[in-house]
Amino acid sequence: MHYANGREAKNGDKVVWRTYSGQLIVGFLHDAVAGNDYCNGKIAVESLNDPCPNLKEVLHFEDFAAAAKLDEVFPKQT
Repeated sequence: MHYANGREAKNGDKVVWRTYSGQLIVGFLHDAVAGNDYCNGKIAVESLNDPCPNLKEVLHFEDFAAAAKLDEVFPKQT
């Protein structure tokens, strides 16, 4: 997978895309699959209202998905 300038594309890269109407979209590349440069991947757009958590309160999605019970992973706040 490569960008318009030939640079290798990787999921998680911060990207800029000019749409066909000329609008600039800035965000993070995700769900892109190697071997396809056309209509491949999605852009997660940042906004001023994005959550800003303490990372000590956050889990990687794979760890969350592997967890058996939600209460064991995220103890209820008291």
